Amino acid sequence: MTDLLWPGDHRAGHLFSDTAWLTAMVRVENAWLGVLVDAGIAPASARADLTATITAADVEPVAVAADATGNPVPGLVALLRERTGGEPARWVHRGLTSQDVVDTALMVCLREALDRLHGEIVAQVRRLAELAETYRDSPMLARTLTQPALPTTVGMKVAHWLGGVLDAADSLTALPALPVQAGGAVGTLAAATELAGSPGEAVTLSQRLAAALGLTDSPPWHTTRSVLTRVGDALVTCCDAWGHIAGDVAIGSRAEIGELAEGRGGGSSTMAHKNNPVLSILIRRAALVVPSLAAALHVASAVGVDERSDGGWHAEWATLRTLCRHTVVAAAQTTELLAGVVIDTDRAAANLAAAGDLLAEQRSMTELTGRTARPDYTGAADHLIDAVLKRAHHTTEAT
Repeated sequence: MTDLLWPGDHRAGHLFSDTAWLTAMVRVENAWLGVLVDAGIAPASARADLTATITAADVEPVAVAADATGNPVPGLVALLRERTGGEPARWVHRGLTSQDVVDTALMVCLREALDRLHGEIVAQVRRLAELAETYRDSPMLARTLTQPALPTTVGMKVAHWLGGVLDAADSLTALPALPVQAGGAVGTLAAATELAGSPGEAVTLSQRLAAALGLTDSPPWHTTRSVLTRVGDALVTCCDAWGHIAGDVAIGSRAEIGELAEGRGGGSSTMAHKNNPVLSILIRRAALVVPSLAAALHVASAVGVDERSDGGWHAEWATLRTLCRHTVVAAAQTTELLAGVVIDTDRAAANLAAAGDLLAEQRSMTELTGRTARPDYTGAADHLIDAVLKRAHHTTEAT
């Protein structure tokens, strides 16, 4: 899967592709059928490997059928019943509703996205920690509101980047375990209770489905969509951190500044002399777009009505897919950007020297205290770098 209008989309591979989602839905149906057989509700002859009956070629007919039903599950179930026949056809999907299959399949796909992000962030934290340590004493000009402000160090700047990425890591770690959804038509487990014979046994079926899919057991969350909005917010936090880094690299790579550069730049179709900061540009693009996608998840949640929303639920699927793919792509691009970033310490020192007298603040402080001015006006930079490096060590050690 790739997208001509979103350069770099191939980095996300088959994550949340139509085929991946169809496969995830079949996995849910297959796991549930196995649960019914293992519980003695369905006969042993109902057991079947549903995953072997569906291929990528089935995406289009299932998608077309969804136009009549509002979601892809009825068409998928009809296809499964047609191809299995007998007892498997009789028992497939019994006790589930379309929302159970869609929501649980979303969790299966989402788990892969979060795993990908975790790996990228760990690599970024390690690289940023290395850069912060290497350049902790390299002098650099700090700028505020685009203008020369005070002396700082390259290490301090990188430490700020690292802090943002660590915040992103924390936002992902704080997410609750991805939950199964098996509440039946209106989230009461009514059908499962009839099949199992008691409410307690119905709950057990949901627990077994969660275990079969590697998800966490959960009461039905039909109308509570914070599962998705919290994920959306965490993904935006990641892109915020990466967008900040990319912005600094893009500005620092301007010829008149020349302090930073991408390890590989991009050329121009007409201007051979150019070395465009393409990775930074594409990362910034994601940071500009993903907040609106997460906001769409919040809107869908807020307008939800009854025990299955008339449009809000449907709006989540493609939104979540796009948000996840864009974030995974930005993660991979940021990892590549940091791996190859070039830091010109000589140019950074020269720009600091060319900025002239930046010590007015220092003089005003020493006038108040009567202390002798420190030769290097970089405050507690060393201490602050150490603090963020300690935090980074805890994060990587935890992995």
